[in-house]
Amino acid sequence: MKSLKQNSVSEFLFRALGYVLLFSFGMLCVTPFYLIGVSSFASESALIRDGFRLIPEEFSLDAYRLVFTNPGRIGRAYLNTIFTTITGTVLSLFLTTLTGYVLSRRDFKWRNGFSFFFFFTTLFSGGLIPWYILCTQTLHFKNTYFALILPMAFPVWNMVIAKNYMRGIPYEISESAKMDGAGELTIYFKLYLPIAKPLLATLGLFAALGYWNDWYNSMLFNTKEEMQSLQYFLQDMLSTIQALKQLIAEGNLDAAQNANLPTTSMRMAMTCVVTGPIIFLYPIVQRYFVKGLTIGAVKG
Repeated sequence: MKSLKQNSVSEFLFRALGYVLLFSFGMLCVTPFYLIGVSSFASESALIRDGFRLIPEEFSLDAYRLVFTNPGRIGRAYLNTIFTTITGTVLSLFLTTLTGYVLSRRDFKWRNGFSFFFFFTTLFSGGLIPWYILCTQTLHFKNTYFALILPMAFPVWNMVIAKNYMRGIPYEISESAKMDGAGELTIYFKLYLPIAKPLLATLGLFAALGYWNDWYNSMLFNTKEEMQSLQYFLQDMLSTIQALKQLIAEGNLDAAQNANLPTTSMRMAMTCVVTGPIIFLYPIVQRYFVKGLTIGAVKG
């Protein structure tokens, strides 16, 4: 009886310690996001004077007013980013998982050669200038949505994860389906993909984050304002504000205007505007994320 009580007390203390550690670690993860959100509503003078605080002394909406100075343009940038993220994620999932399915098949005799070809592209490339010439002069991606979608549609690392994951699916499933008259696409869509939901969630999150955070392709290939991505639009706005502050510092503009340029709080507001929508995607795929990532990384 005494040993049972000791075991129950030890288990209670262990659980309590675990909860305290998990809560502390969770607070360490949440605190930076909280500081970013609160600082975006602080005045520029308070941030310069007091730094980042849990509760700012002076609240202000100047940063958000500046970010949303042109609501039509930022709305268009949001739509561009949402469109490219959804379209690019679906296309990336299809290409990477279909290629991974083919390269995981034992009856595909050239799978090792193609695998080496894809792996080789991760080590060597033609360089930025040939790639830019190819995209603009040959493929004519200039000022098109293809420039925002296709260059990122086939991450080789995602394909490797898909290949290793599908290796773990019993080969007998496809053999029995073939005996029943099923084709390769039927096996891929109706048998492999339903089994690979953790894989789809993991690669989908990777692809969506890549498309949502991309600004580089928009900078390279798009010169039209109506086709800018959200990240590039906000980066361009921040660069403009910094240039104005530099002119003020050099005495080329009225120094009194410096108070109306909330650069620091604007960075925080831009972070909230950019990360707010995509951060809600993670809870949806979280239960699949760890399983899909570990299985895809360990197998093979």
